Amino acid sequence: MDPEANGLYKVATYQRVISSCCGAVITSLLVTPLDVVKVRLQVQSNPSLKGKSFLDTDGLTDHVCVYENGATKTGHKTSGHFTGMRDAFVKIVQREGAKALWSGLPPSLAVSVPSTVIYFTCYDQLRDAFISKLGEDNDYIPLIAGGIARLCSATVISPVELIRTRMQSRRLTYTQLHACISSNVSKNGWFSLWKGWGPTVLRDVPFSALYWCNYEYFKKRLCKRSGKHEATFLITFSSGAAAGSIAALLTLPFDVVKTHKQTEIWESETTPASQKRPASIWEVMKRIVAKNGFTGLYVGIVPRLTKVAPACAIMISSYEYGKSFFRRLNKERDMNNH
Repeated sequence: MDPEANGLYKVATYQRVISSCCGAVITSLLVTPLDVVKVRLQVQSNPSLKGKSFLDTDGLTDHVCVYENGATKTGHKTSGHFTGMRDAFVKIVQREGAKALWSGLPPSLAVSVPSTVIYFTCYDQLRDAFISKLGEDNDYIPLIAGGIARLCSATVISPVELIRTRMQSRRLTYTQLHACISSNVSKNGWFSLWKGWGPTVLRDVPFSALYWCNYEYFKKRLCKRSGKHEATFLITFSSGAAAGSIAALLTLPFDVVKTHKQTEIWESETTPASQKRPASIWEVMKRIVAKNGFTGLYVGIVPRLTKVAPACAIMISSYEYGKSFFRRLNKERDMNNH
């Protein structure tokens, strides 16, 4: 039984914000080295990526990396040929120093922290509201609350992500950035700040709905099996990893389509307006299947699972540990007051 769901020693909204903020920072710090290694291996195996932008993720948010002649716009250069992940870790540290494993961390935190705070806090608030109306045993609550929370988070953060991507890729000063945004808004309207929102929601909303549904299910089962009233760190970590893996597997086709759409959106900014409009999501999916078969919709499953599973496990266990800490703190404070 969840003590918070029953109104006992509730965690305040500001305490949830602190917990999710700490979780986002911890996750980014631990997962960014995997990102850097994965990006280096991607560029090495596909030379056509050099000089182009492509989508990457730290497990919490997506971001665009731009490569020019073997170096990112953030400045780091490749460390020769890598034979695998372990070799890449060793060579990067030897030739560039350990700090190179956290390349691009500040701009990543600038988006992942507010996005995660909105997402996790919104989910908890919605879940509590639905439980008070529908009861604790309704299995659809995590599914609905997770989807709505991700929709809210993606909508609020989308303009910030667009601005950050442009700053990273073009080395714009704040004056140039302001002029660029103002020009874009006056020409295309305020909705232009939400460019790429559609394909982002296409993948992230189903992922979040499936993730929270499976996470709550696994957590409840493990608590029942171990005889615990409140989930331990190990239970939340295991549940988060399993739920993240399942959600990543089931939504990978959406991720592949999202990457194609994101690339089209990026490239359309540098192509003449007279050219053909970007393909719809359905058209992109049909094109991928026609060219590579249905397996083309599951390209990159191994690196995606390698990244998403630990990121989900670290984030949710850090967040739940923070809430558990504040719950105990509130309990002690309440006992002292009486």
